[in-house]
Amino acid sequence: MSARNCILWGALLGGVAVVLGAFGAHGLEDYLVEYKQTANYETAVRYQMFHALALVLVGILAERRPTSTLRVAGWCFLAGVVIFSGALYGIALMRFSKLGMIAPIGGALLIAGWVALAVSALHRNT
Repeated sequence: MSARNCILWGALLGGVAVVLGAFGAHGLEDYLVEYKQTANYETAVRYQMFHALALVLVGILAERRPTSTLRVAGWCFLAGVVIFSGALYGIALMRFSKLGMIAPIGGALLIAGWVALAVSALHRNT
């Protein structure tokens, strides 16, 4: 993933996280409480925002010195957010608990993104 795309996707995911967080707090609060899904929804929003910021960081670093490990980190963060947070949103909003089986795949991708970012830092000459 290019530096520009990392920053773009990070910015988009961050903005959407703010919208979804506000919508969850104001428009879905009764629904989430009634079905005991507040924690799932809040976790989805929180992880989406953290990893949106991580994507922006990866993009900034890749602008300075693009590496294959930064590209891997960017793709892992993007795919991880879509799968992990997406699964939790599906569980919270559609009460489709079987999505819980794919959430760990997204979590593993998020972890892989952080590992790739760490590997990139270890291999930097500056």
